[in-house]
Amino acid sequence: MVFSRIDWIVFATMLIVSLGINIYYFKRGNKNLTSFLLGGRNLPWFVAGISMVATTFAADTPLAVTELVAENGIAGNWLWWNALAGGMLTTFFFAHLWRRSGVLTEAEFIEMRYSGRSAAMLRGFKAVYLGLFMNVLILGWVNLAMATILQVFFGLSELHALLAVGGAMLFTAVYASISGITGIAVSDVFQFFVAMIACVILAVVVVNAPGVGGMSGLREQLEPTGALNFFPQIGDAGGMAQGLMMLPLGSFFAFMAMQWWASWYPGAEPGGGGYVAQRMMSCKSEKDAFWATMTFNLFHFCVRPWPWIIVALCTLILYPELGADQRRHGFVMAMRDYLPVGLRGLLLTAFFGAYMSTVSTQLNWGSGYLVNDLFKRFSRKKVSDAKTLVWARVATFVIMALSLAVMTQITAIKDVWVFIFQCGAGLGLVLIMRWFWWRINAWSEIAATIAPFFAFAYFQFHPDGIIMKQIWGEGYTYVAVVLFTTFVWFLVTHFTKPTDASKLVDFYVKVRPAGWWTPVDRRLNRRMQRPPVAYLFICWFGGVIMLYGLLLFIGKLLFGNWIEVFAYFDFFLAGFLILRIFLPKTEIFNEHWYEEQAEGAQGEQAAGKAAVGYSSAGSGFF
Repeated sequence: MVFSRIDWIVFATMLIVSLGINIYYFKRGNKNLTSFLLGGRNLPWFVAGISMVATTFAADTPLAVTELVAENGIAGNWLWWNALAGGMLTTFFFAHLWRRSGVLTEAEFIEMRYSGRSAAMLRGFKAVYLGLFMNVLILGWVNLAMATILQVFFGLSELHALLAVGGAMLFTAVYASISGITGIAVSDVFQFFVAMIACVILAVVVVNAPGVGGMSGLREQLEPTGALNFFPQIGDAGGMAQGLMMLPLGSFFAFMAMQWWASWYPGAEPGGGGYVAQRMMSCKSEKDAFWATMTFNLFHFCVRPWPWIIVALCTLILYPELGADQRRHGFVMAMRDYLPVGLRGLLLTAFFGAYMSTVSTQLNWGSGYLVNDLFKRFSRKKVSDAKTLVWARVATFVIMALSLAVMTQITAIKDVWVFIFQCGAGLGLVLIMRWFWWRINAWSEIAATIAPFFAFAYFQFHPDGIIMKQIWGEGYTYVAVVLFTTFVWFLVTHFTKPTDASKLVDFYVKVRPAGWWTPVDRRLNRRMQRPPVAYLFICWFGGVIMLYGLLLFIGKLLFGNWIEVFAYFDFFLAGFLILRIFLPKTEIFNEHWYEEQAEGAQGEQAAGKAAVGYSSAGSGFF
C-alpha cells in the first residue's frame, strides 16, 4: 500500500468539500430544469471558464500527453494544440450568440434554427446520439483511464480497479444530481486548482529527481534526441526519426489547416457545442460568455499542459524500459515512486478531482439532452418542472450505468478517439455555417452527420479503401472524408427546401447573426445593423497570435531558450495590442449598438412576423 494516513486524510477532505459545495447549492439547482442544467443563467464568467477547463482535464488527459511526448516529443502536442484556432473562433464568433439564443441545450437550438419534421427528427436523434451514445463512449474511456491509474498506483487487479471506479462514479453521480450545474461548476473550480497545484508540485519533484538533474540535466540528456523540439519536421516518415518528430505532409495539412474547423470532437466542436455551449449559455450575459470562453482557451492551451509535458519528458529518462503500450503509465509511476507521504494523496486527489469534474459535467449535460430534447419535447402531455427534475436525476444514473458497461468493452482508448474523430470529419463546417447562411437546413446537418460514417467504413473495412488508406496515410484519408462529407451536405442543401421563412425571421431577429441573410433582410425591409464583422476576424487573428505566443513563450521560458523567449513574447504582445484596439469595436463590446438593438428587437420581431404572413404552417421564400 503506497498510501499513508495523511494521504487518505487529504483525499477524504477533497471528497467532503466537493460534496459540501453541491449540498450548499441544492436549492439553487432544484427550482426547474433551467436551474438544474444552466444554473438559472447566472454563472460568473470566471466560474464558467474554469469549469470548462476542469471538464477537459479528465483522468486520462495527462496520460495521453505523456504518450504523445514519449512518441514524438513536445512537438507531438500539435495533435491537439491546432484546436486553439477553433477555440478562438468560438470565443469571438459564437459565445455571445449561444448566450443570446436563450435555448436550454444545443439540441433545442435545432428547432429554433430549422423547421418541420426534419428538425424535430434531428433534435430527437441528436438527443440520443450525443446525450447517450457519444456520452457513454466518452465516459467509458474516462472510466477506463481512471481504472488504469488505480491499477498502476495501487497494484490492484483489473476487477478491483473496475469496482473502485464504479464506486467513484456512483459518488460523482450522487453529488452531480444534487445541485445541478451550479454546484458542479463551483466544484470544478476547486478541483481544477487542486489538480494544477498538485501537477506543478509533481513536475518540480520529478525534474529534480536523481537521474534527471533539474532542467539543465533534462536539456542535456534529451536535446540530442529531438524530444525538446517544439515543432515537427515535415517529411515522409512517421514517428521519431533521427531525433525529430517526422510528420507526413498530409497529416500536417489535416492538423493545421482543416481539423480545427472541419471536425466535431467533444470539447472542441466548431462553433461551440456540447458542454462548452452549456457553460456559455449558463453565463450572466453575452460578455460573460465571451470572457468565459477566452479564459477556457487561455488555461486549456497555454497554462495547463506544461507541468504534464515536463513530467512526461522526465519519464523518458526515468523509465526507458517502458514499451509503446505502457508509455502513458509513466506519469502515474512517477507519482508513485517519487512523491513523499502527503503529496501522493494530493496527486491522487488531483486525478480524482479531474475525473469527477469531467464525469459530473458529462452526466448533467447528457441528462439535459435526454429530458429536455427527448422526454419533454416528444411527450404528449405537459410535463411539470418537478417531474422534469426527477427524470433528469433518473437519466443521470442511467447514463452512469451504461457508461460502466461500455467501459468493460473498450480495449484501447485510442481506438475510441479515432472513431469519434473520423466520424465527425466534415460536420464542423455545417455547425459553423448554420449561424451565418440562411440556406442551411435540417437536412444539411443530417447529411453532414451521417456521411462521415460511410466514408469511415469505406476506409476501415472495404478492401479498396484499406489499400488507399495504406498508400495515402491517415492525413490524406482524413482530407478525403472531409471533402466527401462537404460535397454530400452541400448537394443535399440545394436539393431540399429551405427552412420556413417565419422560423428564419424569428431566429434572425432574436440572435442577430452576421453573414448571408439577404432574403430575410428583404422580408424585414431592412438590413440588421451591426458593427463590421471584419472586426471579429481581426480579433480572432489577434487572439490566435496572442495565445500561441503565450503558449510558446511559457515553454521557452521553462527551458531557458532566452532569444526565443523574447521573440514569442513579441507575438503575445502583438496579439494583445490587436485585441486592445479592435475588441471595443466589435458587437460584443459596442454598448451603444447593443442597447439600440435590444430596444428594437421586439418591434422588429412583430414586424417580421407580419412581413412573412406568419402562420403555424410557415411561409417559404420561393
